[in-house]
Amino acid sequence: MAQPATIWVVTDGKAGDLAQSEGLAAALGGRAERRDVRARRPWSYLAPWGPPDPADDPRRPGSRFAPPFPDIAVATGRRAVPVLRRLHAAGSERPFTVFLKDPRCDPAVADLVWVPEHDALRGPNVITTLTGPHRFSAARLREIRRAPPPFGALPRPLLGVILGGPARGTRYSEADVAGLAAALERALPTVGSIVATPSRRTPEALAAAVRAVAGRRPGLFWDGTGENPLPALLALSDALVVTGDSHNMVSEALAAGVPVHVVRPTALNPRIARFLDLAAERKLIRPLAGGLAFGRQEPVDATPELAARVLTAYSRFRA
Repeated sequence: MAQPATIWVVTDGKAGDLAQSEGLAAALGGRAERRDVRARRPWSYLAPWGPPDPADDPRRPGSRFAPPFPDIAVATGRRAVPVLRRLHAAGSERPFTVFLKDPRCDPAVADLVWVPEHDALRGPNVITTLTGPHRFSAARLREIRRAPPPFGALPRPLLGVILGGPARGTRYSEADVAGLAAALERALPTVGSIVATPSRRTPEALAAAVRAVAGRRPGLFWDGTGENPLPALLALSDALVVTGDSHNMVSEALAAGVPVHVVRPTALNPRIARFLDLAAERKLIRPLAGGLAFGRQEPVDATPELAARVLTAYSRFRA
């Protein structure tokens, strides 16, 4: 099977897009290089259908996407589509192109397109998995466990709490926040310690409610300063609680190999709701309202599977 020597990660820098594309690039092997799209107006408005910003055009000498091209280009985000389209049409020296998530245009824009199962897009070059690619490989989690950070010595069982926030089609009402705090409160007698990390999207009301409950046990509520404890939280927790507003966050949690309890806000994006329904039907996640389960469960990680399918297609491309 052919192995890539160089990989470009092509996004506009959004954290969620980088998490997926960099995770896949790491699993593919080779040297990954981040190449950010910096589309200005009006080209940013025209994406994904229009041309790239001239400064991003691979055909323009001096562009950050000009030759020499990599072996594989992995892109995601609508602003990356025009650049990937040009890379895909760049001739005999072009890279093998991969797009993550629905490009919102003809999937033939890339050699291979990945979407999660809950998306409707299908086609001859479209592949699907339930969860998404991410940076938390089994090898990385094992390395963290071998050299645990200070909170690795906290009383067991250790509960990890991962908080998201409002997103497209998803909102947290006062009742949602109160319900999450009450469910954590009921579970508190079974918990030895709590490590919690909010995201940039986490509303202060949600963070404050969880911080108040978590403060009744040893542990840490990350305040945004210093290094995010998320990698160690995933590696060392005995159970996880995750807000159900992000496909990325739930995918990362399922790779940890412990019970994952998902809190659904009342107003939830229908696409994310379909993903959570599929995961629940397969008994991969459970509600927090039923209490906490601790221990190990089989990790669910689509990243190696997706990387293998990309490498198979890449080998055919290079043959």
